This record gives sequence, structure tokens and C-alpha cells, in this order.
Amino acid sequence: MKKLLMMTALAAVAGSAATQAAQPRQKQAPLNVLLIIADDLGIGDVGCYGSKWLETPNIDRLAAEGVRATDAHASAAVCTPSRYAILSGRYFHRYSPCHGLGEALIEADRPTIASVFRDNGYTTGYFGKTHTGWGEPREDRKHSNDIDWNSELPRGVLEMGFDKFFGTPRSHNEPPYVFVEDRHVIGLDPADPLKIVLQQEAKAQGLVNWGWGASIGAKKAHEARPVKEIDRIVTDKVIEFIGKVAGKPSTTSTSSGQRKPFFINLAYVAPHVPTYPSEQFRGTSKLGWYGDCVEQMDWYIGRVLQALETHGLMDNTLIIFTSDNGAIFHKEYLEQGQDSNLGLLGQKTDVWEGGMRVPLIVRWPGHIPAGSTVEPLISLVDLSKTAWAAAGITAPEGASPDALNQLDLITGKSTDAIRTELYMTGIAGAALRSGDWVYIPQQGSAGISTLKSATWANQINELGQANSDYDADGTIKADAPDAQLYNLRTDPRQSTNVIREHPEKAAELAERFKQVRN
Repeated sequence: MKKLLMMTALAAVAGSAATQAAQPRQKQAPLNVLLIIADDLGIGDVGCYGSKWLETPNIDRLAAEGVRATDAHASAAVCTPSRYAILSGRYFHRYSPCHGLGEALIEADRPTIASVFRDNGYTTGYFGKTHTGWGEPREDRKHSNDIDWNSELPRGVLEMGFDKFFGTPRSHNEPPYVFVEDRHVIGLDPADPLKIVLQQEAKAQGLVNWGWGASIGAKKAHEARPVKEIDRIVTDKVIEFIGKVAGKPSTTSTSSGQRKPFFINLAYVAPHVPTYPSEQFRGTSKLGWYGDCVEQMDWYIGRVLQALETHGLMDNTLIIFTSDNGAIFHKEYLEQGQDSNLGLLGQKTDVWEGGMRVPLIVRWPGHIPAGSTVEPLISLVDLSKTAWAAAGITAPEGASPDALNQLDLITGKSTDAIRTELYMTGIAGAALRSGDWVYIPQQGSAGISTLKSATWANQINELGQANSDYDADGTIKADAPDAQLYNLRTDPRQSTNVIREHPEKAAELAERFKQVRN
């Protein structure tokens, strides 16, 4: 039933789009922009990138009608710094002060992808997972949940340039396990307040937690965010938002009566842990609950595309689909054949390619050649300036300082690389991409694949991957170099560290790494 519904929806949207394409083009209204971000989705989880297990017809349709980047990279291998860079167009290591205690990371006066759109007449909405913090970076702040969730929330999503927010205030495996709309927790009963129990106390009390603590009390608020239905509810809210801005009430129209364009940031929680698909999708994929969640997300994306089509907005909406970082591997899914990063070395948290390379698809009828691909390096940090350029917006002074405008590349006007380097961070180190080269000024993955303390994670040998610095059992070789150098053109899987063969290139990139880091 699921696949029948999926294909029916796909055919309906595609057929309608073909009918519209056959009609004479009229003067276009201002461009809408829809940015869809999956959570921990690897390139091997998407059909059009070569997934052998999962079916993603709606995402594949975006690629068939747009462009697919084959060398797209996040700037960080985990959620928060990657999303910070997308929103701010700025490397996360430039953020200061970096307390790491859950404060609102993007300063109130810093332009974001959303604030620039809003300043140029757009209605802006953020739906789904946000992981960029709440409140101020106080010196006396004790922990990441050191705010009062029972009253109006402090500085957060709305201050990043969004008119509307509905979603989870952190990852869905981190407390509080609730939905927030604008500045308030949904379903909160004052007589039953929400309480955060920190990690050590939660562990001592035997409360269910994922290493971040627990959220107790607030029974109705917790029930309003069923973990199996998060992405469905978020999708419903996006469709409702599209319906509102597609009309012409005064609140969504310009002074001339024309409907205001929109910018939507849609951030799904799939397939981040915990992978709990809804009953409708449970057991329907070939890769357990992980695959169920991916295919479920694709179905929800199809519903959003239908909503755009219903309101006649498909041909005038720039749609961007990506993931915040590479996929993480799970023991049970590895045993079933999970190949979420298509054999690239490493996984989420690592600066190796498996943690950094992501799917990136852009659809814009009449501007982007259908079914095209781009090979040069693109980073998610570039999305802001690229989307603004597509909308004819000039970036204000100081906005997105590390972003580059990739519009000519994705529209096929140029095949030349616009970005020649990228600073990439893992959870325990960083790397520099320069042309085809990747320089890592330390041993290991800078993430969980070689972090022995990450006992819960699959190590490099358990992933079945090979690297010249490591023995077959995952032990670092005694004579392994202190740093790493790879050429992705000749060795895309980073199987051989060639730093000793290219000392001059290593020295050049080591110096450049220091310059960018500082």
C-alpha cells in the first residue's frame, strides 16, 4: 500500500508539472525557496546516488528534474556545527564564545539565510529539528538545558530570522522531548511542569536517556510529541504554512497585493537515532527500522511536493535537499548490509569522507538542466549565498562570510570549480580540503571510528573498511605517520595515506590549515 500510494503521488505531481511546462510561461512571481535537511542521511541511503536497499522516488524525482552534486560536503560531521554553518554561512570554529552549554549560537545581530530573505520581503518558517541553542551565553550557565521550559522561551529560532517555528528544540533523543511552537512548549499544563533531569542523576534514577539526561513531568506536552510521528506532524505543519502563504490575505501579501514569497527550512529528524518509524511504515523497507524511517521521510517529502503543486508553486520554488552530515552505522543494520556512505571511509563525527560527504540535490525548473550532475566541490556553507543569488538578492555586507555563490555551477552556466578549499571539523579534530587533496593534521578519523573511548560505536575494523595507517583489527600501526594526506581523485575511499610521498604538498597544506583555523 505504501509504495502504491507513493507512486500514485509521484505520478500525479509529475503529470501536473508536465502539463504546466507545456503551457506558455507567464511573468514569474518572486522565487520561493524550500530547504529540506535530513538528519544523518548518507549518500548511499538515496536511490539516485546508488542505494541498493532503499527506495526514495520523491527525492529521486528532484534529482531527475534538477541537479545532483557528486562532491557536496558539510563543513562539520555532526549536527550543531553543520547547521550553524548552513544558517550563518560561517564556519562554526569562528563562533565565540563557544561555551557549549546550549546557548543560542547565532548572535542576534548576525545575518542568517532566513533574516536576509525576511529583510527582502519573504515570509520565513522553520519546521522540524533545530539544534542551535536557546538563551544567552551566560558565564553562570551550568548546562545545556539551563533555561525555563515552562514559560516563554528566550532567544532562539525566531531571532535567527524566522517568522514561524514549529519543531523539536534539540535532537529528538535529547530532552526536552516536546514540540515547541514559536516560543512555547506545545501542550504544557502549568499544573504539571516540565523538569529536566541531568545525565548523572537520570542514570542514577534509572530513567531512560541517551546520554543527555531525561525529561519528566509535563505528561500532555510529552504526549503531544510521539516519537514515531514527529516527521509526520512537522510535515503537516509545513503544508499548513504553505497553504497560508499561498493565499492573499494582507498578512502574506506585499503592498501591491502580490503574494509574499516564502523561505522554508524543513529539518526532518530521520534517520537520526532513535529510528522509530510510524506503524504505517514499520517493516516496509529492506533495511529494518532505519530504512523504514528513510522511506517514510521520502513519502513525507512527496506530500510537501503535492502541496506545492496544489497551490501552483512547484515551478516557482527552488527546492534544495541535503543532509547535515554523513550517516552513522548501526550494528544491526551493518549486519543487514547497510552501506549508507557507499564505501567512503568513516561515518558521522569523522573528518574522513564518510562523515563529510552528503547528498545535495537542487531543483529549479527552467533554470537548472533536468537530470544534470555537478562534479566540483560544493559545501552546505554555500547554500545561503547561492539561494539569495537565485532569488536576485544581493547579500548584505558581512553576511555569510565563508559562503560562496554556487549558482553558476548548479545552473550549468559554468563547469569550473568555484570553491577550491573547505575547512571541515569532526568531534575530535579538523581537516582541510584543498582541490583534490585532504590534509588531516593528526592520526585517525577525528571521530568515533577511531576513538577507542566510543565503545558504543562501530570502529574502523567493524565497518569492514581499510586504511593504510591501521591493522586489520583496527589498531593504529606503530609506524603510522602523525598526520594524513589523501588525493580524492585517485583514492576516493582514502585507503592510503600518502603524506610521506608528498612532503611539499603536506607542508603547504599544514600552513594553510593553520591560517584558516586561526
